[in-house]
Amino acid sequence: MDLNYSTEDLAFRAEVRAFLDAKLPQDLSDAVRLGRGLGKEGHDRWHSILNEQGWLAPTWPEEYGGCGWNAVQRHIFEEECCRAHAPRIVPFGLTMLAPVLQKFGSDEQRAHFLPKILSGEHWWCQGYSEPGAGSDLASLRTRAVRDGDHYVVNGQKTWTTLGQYANWIFCLVRTDPDAKQQEGISFLLIDMDTPGIEVRPIILLDGTHEVNEVWFTDVRVPVENLVGEENKGWTYAKYLLTHERTNIAGVGFSQAGLEAVKRLARQQIHRGRPLIENPHFAARLARAEIDLMAMATTNLRIISAAAQGQAPGVESSMLKVKGTEIRQEINDLARRAAGAYALPFASEALAGDNSTLAPPEGSDTVAAQYFNNRKLSIFGGSNEIQKNIIAKVSLGGRS
Repeated sequence: MDLNYSTEDLAFRAEVRAFLDAKLPQDLSDAVRLGRGLGKEGHDRWHSILNEQGWLAPTWPEEYGGCGWNAVQRHIFEEECCRAHAPRIVPFGLTMLAPVLQKFGSDEQRAHFLPKILSGEHWWCQGYSEPGAGSDLASLRTRAVRDGDHYVVNGQKTWTTLGQYANWIFCLVRTDPDAKQQEGISFLLIDMDTPGIEVRPIILLDGTHEVNEVWFTDVRVPVENLVGEENKGWTYAKYLLTHERTNIAGVGFSQAGLEAVKRLARQQIHRGRPLIENPHFAARLARAEIDLMAMATTNLRIISAAAQGQAPGVESSMLKVKGTEIRQEINDLARRAAGAYALPFASEALAGDNSTLAPPEGSDTVAAQYFNNRKLSIFGGSNEIQKNIIAKVSLGGRS
């Protein structure tokens, strides 16, 4: 295993950096750097720029329109995008659904859906969690009953991120209520414009509308929108979650966040000196940086293994746990560094009338980010569940 970058890797990094310097719109970069919301237009604009460059789908095989990059190149691209404060690509179609379709979908499904994911014509959301089925996802109760050439879907999904923008949703539904929990689930692709679907907003603690409830009442879904085999959806769901959990770790996001904390701590004065020189704050910052360096090395080990054709297993759970803990610690450090300037929420900060004093740049959104990112250790399978998976697999049990 070689964790050093090759000459070719360094040349690729320079190419990515030059592209970002030339093509990343300043207003989008500023919005990300300062913790502002992008909205659908901002996401769509960056999606289109990357697609025009041919760099939208780093993880896809070339035959489906992917970049043909190896694992190291994908890591470099993500790292440089975070360094430049590029928007995060909405993952539901590109990095969650697409790998499932490429591995388990029919030829017709791949030919129909994959190009529309790339073009942006289809904006996907994820229909997994329910009020009684979060980390215990196999307890889901949304039913799909076969009726001729259709399934009739009834039930509710919740915490549906950006569902207010989506025109398609991939759903786990129960097709055999008499089977064991994990054996009676199927994977359906559902047009959000189908009659019987209602999207209801959930307003979060920071005042934003990011997630939703999605209700299904006698929604008719064509049978050809079933992915793979009926009652085998749990297999496809686990495959998708492996990709989601690795992505949640967010090494690049943590590196960018840590640098933002350092900038903020240099501006804030504590007892006559910059906060970053305070021994207690500096020690906590150093612990977070050491943990991040260790996780980055672990991530490179997994990337090196992937470059040799090894698929991630329990390592994705390890990255999810540690990565989300580090990101939450960085959020807390930013909140503490901002002090009283962290009090306003985003809606108040945008009004611009909270204080007669000029706050440090970006400090007015750190509280909102802190509260919002409490979710990181919950979604994608809570960290407690991930620790159980790690223990079972590492100690010779079953996942």
